[in-house]
This record gives sequence, C-alpha cells and structure tokens, in this order.
Amino acid sequence: MIYGLRPVIEAVASGAQMERVLVQNGLNSSLMGELRTALKEHDIPFQYVPVERLNKMTTGNHQGVVAVIAAVKYHSFMELVETLGDNALVVLLDRVTDVRNMGAIARTAECTGVSALVVPDHGSAALNEDAVKTSSGALLRLPVCREQNLKTMVNLAKQYGYQVVASTEKGAVHYRKVDFRRPTVLIMGNEETGISSELLKMSDVRAKLPVVGEVSSLNVSVAAGVMLYEALEQRSSLG
Repeated sequence: MIYGLRPVIEAVASGAQMERVLVQNGLNSSLMGELRTALKEHDIPFQYVPVERLNKMTTGNHQGVVAVIAAVKYHSFMELVETLGDNALVVLLDRVTDVRNMGAIARTAECTGVSALVVPDHGSAALNEDAVKTSSGALLRLPVCREQNLKTMVNLAKQYGYQVVASTEKGAVHYRKVDFRRPTVLIMGNEETGISSELLKMSDVRAKLPVVGEVSSLNVSVAAGVMLYEALEQRSSLG
C-alpha cells in the first residue's frame, strides 16, 4: 500500500500500476483535485469510503487516501489485440467476485493456452497476492486486461473477427457444438447472477453445460475449466 496525498500522486505520475485507490468521503482540497485528475488521466479506478475503512488499513497518516498497488501487470485490450494472432482465445470474466474463483480460472486458462484474461475495473475480485497464490502464479504469466467498459472491449473484439461465446445455463447450444477453433472471446459470469444482460445480447453463441442434478448451475471456475478443456481439445486438432 501507499498512503498520503503527495506519495500517491507521485506514485501515479511514476506509472505505478494500482489495483484501486480509496479516498475518504468528503475529502476536498487542491491536492485532492490534483490526485483526482491524475487518476482519471491514468485510468486508475478510485472510490470514496468512510474514514474508518482507511484507519483499518493503516495506522499511518493516510491523509484520507490509500492506494493498493497491483500485484499483476495490466494491459489494454486495444493495444494487445493486434498481437494475439489469428487463433486467439480470450476469457472475459464478467464481475467474478471471489478471489479463489478468479485464481482458479486464471490457473486453468494458463494451462489451456488462453491468450489473455479480461476483467472489469469495477465489481471484480481484486487481483492481489491471494489471487496470484491461488492461481499458482498463472496471473503473473497470463496477459491480464482491466477494462473500463466491457461492451466496448467486446465490440472491438468483434471488429477483429472474434466470435463471442457466453457460457450460460440459459444457452441453447451444447458446449461441444461450439467451434472453438475460431478466434473466440469466452465470457464467464458472476457467481450469483451470471453474465449481464448487455453482454448476453452481444454474444454470438450461448453455450450451456448439461446438468442433470437438482442444482441448476456449476461453480464458475469449474464451468470455465470444462469449457476451456473443450476448446483445448478442438484447437489441438489444428496441429
């Protein structure tokens, strides 16, 4: 962590990648204005929180600002997409909030040759030391994109010829019927509510995993593992 207005401003200016910045409710000063401008220029997410939360994070003189340094290096999908090649497989995690699920999916993604992992900059599990540990270090080897707008990212992928596959129990296509040999964005959804309606509408294929028990859906990391190994099996036939 970095805390204090001037130290955080300097860290942002130096290009330090941050998971998030927490700002005390009602904090308003010229330095705060400078920090807010710097955060927006560098696309670093921040949120306002009660001072009690900051006090729990550090006993130091935080001056109303605490920054959490990112444990992984983030990329921009716009910059990365041109380097991924013609047979890329990208996994988009729509608001997956459990750190263990995030780490487990990243581990499977790295093992199955996924080209990149995409997460939103808000409403997602923190890619912190716990996530890196759960992933067995895969988050340090796999390109990770943190995007402000997932719809914009999906539209860009479509422009580059990607098909968008949504993994959902509401799907009509058996997962083994999906052609994963094409460049693909595979969307996995939130643990409780699944994939957002906006992203579902943008998908080209809604793929489902068969479930014969009384529980209606699988854990998201398990579902991701099944989908990704199906993709690996198909792609292995490309030679």
